[in-house]
Order: sequence, then C-alpha cells, then structure tokens
Amino acid sequence: MNIAFFLTPKNEVICENQDATMKQVMEKMECYGYTAIPIIDREGKYVGTLTEGDLLWKLKNTHNLNFKNIESVKVKDIYRKTTHRSVSITSNIESLISLAVSQNFVPVTDDDGTFIGIIKRSDIINYCFNEMEKRKELEIQQFSMYDEG
Repeated sequence: MNIAFFLTPKNEVICENQDATMKQVMEKMECYGYTAIPIIDREGKYVGTLTEGDLLWKLKNTHNLNFKNIESVKVKDIYRKTTHRSVSITSNIESLISLAVSQNFVPVTDDDGTFIGIIKRSDIINYCFNEMEKRKELEIQQFSMYDEG
C-alpha cells in the first residue's frame, strides 16, 4: 500500500511558518484545538513540529516573558523538546507506522523536503479497524456457507 492513501494534503492542514510569532502560533492552535502544529520555512520545507509543551517550557524558562509580550518571540527561537520526524511520500508503510506509534501525526515531504501534508495516526487506526471488520464479516459469511453445506 502506498502511504499517499492516508495523506491529508497541505491545503487542508493547519501549519505555521517558522518566522511567525509565539502569539500567532498559540492563537492558531487555540482556534483549531490542536496540541501540535507542523512548522515550515519560507521555502515550504518541513522544519519540525511545535507542541503546547514547547510553548509552555518557553514561557516558563524565559525571564520576563508573559502573555502580554509573547509576540516578540519567533517560532524559530522556541526550543522543540521532541523531534517529530517526517516521511517522504515515497516511503514504505512500515516507516510510516513506526513513526505513527509515537506521533499523533506524521509530516510528509516530497523528495526535496518540501512539506506536502500529514498523515494522522487516527486515519491509520480507522483504516485498520475497518479492515478488521471487513475480515470478520467475510469469516462470518464463509462460516455460514460452510455451516449450510
């Protein structure tokens, strides 16, 4: 199976530029109810994922930083505690799943590292669940045919 099957394209993903301010990214995360957001550079390359935890640690560990002056902090200046790895659109399903185990979403890039979308762990789980249900129905049908014969 090709991982593109699971892709949510960039135009449907809320992401932020690394030159945005801490205030802008916090407002975007609040508006959409996200706890993490992909960060891209000016060329559209994926540079990392910023989490609520990263924002809280920045607020806690920066002297005199508060909600009134967070617009002075650029996203690129916020330390990201966890490295959220991306996959290439040409990666195999095993590579995707190994990352999805520990990431709510996996950023996807083209061969040049340009961000093209995400794959949500929930979409992978829903697909697997639906496949299990299909197999269960097929087994029931096969058992019924065997029982009738």
